[in-house]
Amino acid sequence: MPRVLVVYYSYTQQSRRVADVLAEVFRARGFDVQLAAIEFTDVRYAPQFARLPLRHAYLDVFRMLVPQLRRATGDIRVPDVVAQGEYDLVCIGSPTWWLTTNMPIRSFLESEAAGELLAGNDFAAYVVCRRYWRNNLRTVKKLGTKQGGDWLAGMHFAFAGGQIRSFLALVSYLATGEIRERYLKVRIPATNLKPGYDEAARRFAERLADRHNTEERPRADAPTAVGRGSG
Repeated sequence: MPRVLVVYYSYTQQSRRVADVLAEVFRARGFDVQLAAIEFTDVRYAPQFARLPLRHAYLDVFRMLVPQLRRATGDIRVPDVVAQGEYDLVCIGSPTWWLTTNMPIRSFLESEAAGELLAGNDFAAYVVCRRYWRNNLRTVKKLGTKQGGDWLAGMHFAFAGGQIRSFLALVSYLATGEIRERYLKVRIPATNLKPGYDEAARRFAERLADRHNTEERPRADAPTAVGRGSG
């Protein structure tokens, strides 16, 4: 039975929702599936992400700007299941923080644990984001390949709304923990995953299962988009 690991970071639980759908499809296809949620434990940043809603939404969000722009890494906890045996396929779930791969997933991909996991194995990735996804997906591919992984495919799931309104919708959700119709008297779209994400995730998992099981499979596929967004 081929083994699949879906490893992800998820603060608002959107990446986890996609991971659950992927796991469901892989299990139906006869794969042994494990889920691994990376924990963000760095004392410089983690306390603000220990709860939802955030106590100071704007301050907490902008506090991550400089570390993200300089591609910093931080302390994380990697679940034991990552090192428990060999996996035939690894799928990485990476939210976008300030235009690029979030610190917890970047920290994981640059770790020895990722090197031991990915070396010689197929891997894929999905991005859950407000708007910008291309740089995130390219970074996951680059770091995973550097660790010895063989890239299969990538996909992104973008939230609704343009640049300004989608940001207001996200901050509103982080500040209240609720999806609201207005924020600062401005009508905003519903944040988080849009309806239909589950069907798109199922199709992605089916393609990964087919591609992994095909002896002569193409490599370095172009990302497949779900919803609107610019990268």
